Amino acid sequence: MTQQASTASTRMSAATWGLLSLLGLIWGGSFFFARVAVPYVPPATLVLLRVAIAALALHIYIAGRFSIYATLRARWRSFLLLGLINNAVPHMLIFLGQTQIGAGLASILNATTPIFTVLIANRMTADEKLSPAKIAGCLIGLAGTAVLIGPRALAPFTGDSGPPLWAVVLPVLAAVSYGFAATYGKRFRGTAPPVIAAGQLTASTLLMLPVSLVLDAPWQLPLPPTGAILAVLALALVSTAYGYILFFRIMAAAGATNTSLVTLLVPPSAILLGAVFLGERLTPLGMLGMALVLLGLVVLDGRLLARFPKR
Repeated sequence: MTQQASTASTRMSAATWGLLSLLGLIWGGSFFFARVAVPYVPPATLVLLRVAIAALALHIYIAGRFSIYATLRARWRSFLLLGLINNAVPHMLIFLGQTQIGAGLASILNATTPIFTVLIANRMTADEKLSPAKIAGCLIGLAGTAVLIGPRALAPFTGDSGPPLWAVVLPVLAAVSYGFAATYGKRFRGTAPPVIAAGQLTASTLLMLPVSLVLDAPWQLPLPPTGAILAVLALALVSTAYGYILFFRIMAAAGATNTSLVTLLVPPSAILLGAVFLGERLTPLGMLGMALVLLGLVVLDGRLLARFPKR
């Protein structure tokens, strides 16, 4: 997911806006592809396939450049921790949740990542403290999260037959994990971005291999249908490997702050794909929750408020 960046802003060209929209569609597609695959591929094995195939693709793309192997040897412990909190844990939580909830709802809940990133960075760093705008954005976004989770928490008393509470909470816990990863990732300043991507995915593969073997015994699983296999490949090669490459390309052209706008594009993309291909529909409360989360992200970003002159 995206990381909070500096406040500097670079004007984006129409081509860069197009790439940003494509990235939003690709990352929104990750929730769609996961929803297609997870009924046939258990979550742990799905995470392993996603990170392993993507890691292999990125190693081929890098082809030994950027001193990647020397960096991996020197910083393997750091990559293991980053892979744990930025890939293995959040992917597992999201996929477990998506055994019960749709792609659109999962993407909205996970869109709270920048909110938790701000809250965590405020506690763990000295240079990213809460401002009034950040506090307001966090409160609005958390209110949206409460709207989305609330009905599930009250289901035992209201008799609501929707998805279980744990399935709705897991993508939010994944967002918290991404928040810690965004803060920890600052330790990799000076490292080539493709190396960071390949390093954490390689580490995630090593972490998830024994988990998949123990929990799923994948050699005993039946062969998934063609659609699920294609979804796994798209999740790994398009949403993960190519998504990282596109992300860094946009960041180089437009800056990290502009690139972070992709967070606003992911939920609508996932909702659209889920509605068109899976027949998913958001409830009115789901729409309200999404609106609050996205409004919180806009306020957190701060640039919309900056357009209004101060008196």
